[in-house]
Amino acid sequence: MLTVLVTGAAGLIGGEVCARLAARGHRVIGMVRRRAEVLGNDGAPVPLARMVSGDVTLPLMGLNPVELRCDVVIHCAASLVFDAPEPELEAINVEGTRNALAFAQAAGAGFLHVSTAYVCGLEQGAIAEAPVPPGRQFANNYEASKARGEAVVEQSGLSFVIARPSIVLGDHASGTIRDFPTLCNVFRLMARGRLPLFPALEGATLDLVPICHVAEGIARLAEHFDTAQGHHVHLSADSPLPARALADAVCRQPHLQHPEVVDPTQFDIAALPRVAQAMLATYGSYFTRDPRFEAGNIERLTGLTCPPADAAWIDRLVAYAFTRDYLPSPPPNKV
Repeated sequence: MLTVLVTGAAGLIGGEVCARLAARGHRVIGMVRRRAEVLGNDGAPVPLARMVSGDVTLPLMGLNPVELRCDVVIHCAASLVFDAPEPELEAINVEGTRNALAFAQAAGAGFLHVSTAYVCGLEQGAIAEAPVPPGRQFANNYEASKARGEAVVEQSGLSFVIARPSIVLGDHASGTIRDFPTLCNVFRLMARGRLPLFPALEGATLDLVPICHVAEGIARLAEHFDTAQGHHVHLSADSPLPARALADAVCRQPHLQHPEVVDPTQFDIAALPRVAQAMLATYGSYFTRDPRFEAGNIERLTGLTCPPADAAWIDRLVAYAFTRDYLPSPPPNKV
């Protein structure tokens, strides 16, 4: 049995990691900042060994490492605001990682750092499971901050594993997701007719991955920490979807507004409603890139493979969004 401290335990990934580890009998300490409970992806409370209040911007995260000795720190806490000011992202994603590392060292723990596959930045083609090389260009401040956070981990001298999820969406079998990520608002805008033109470059891909694969991968990396240490591990899809797959999923629903996919190089963003302009200003570059994440480490180290991230799974995500009133539901059948 492991004793594991999970930062960001109230978050989408952190909560489901806690749920999976607790269900397997491990002693899980969930660190939260504001939320009073830790929930799995299904919305059920997680039976933690202990919950503690901490803040990654404080030295040692404001915790007592002598009192909270553990085997592994799983560092999920991060700012996910892509367009946040650089100083804010530096404080949380870089210096916050440094504070979490200091805690892990004092607590005698290994460090499992949850980053993002999109530290690939603007690179195209095959993306190795390796440190980010110098000089890489990034699409936004978030990607750059996560790359700097990885460098802090690599240079810390601690035993570490770096897990890199791609774009995390709902459970593979059911589509269930406790909190819809901001990228899902692109679905929402298209479904409601607020994004009638969807700019996606021909040949561009989106690496969308089920949360069940990501959380299970992180849990297994903690359990196989001694074998996995020193590795960078992509938690990504078996194969990416075309970037236009988001628009295609909306178009498969007869009652929703159907966006037109257009070439972003021949597209005037000013023609869209202001809310759509803001969304594309933040996420538009993800519909123009084609990174291909090498992902052999997770299977080699833990035996885990990703289920198909295909159109059928995307349709299950959309169907689940109807049940939560996140997307407009189909009209009732007429008798």
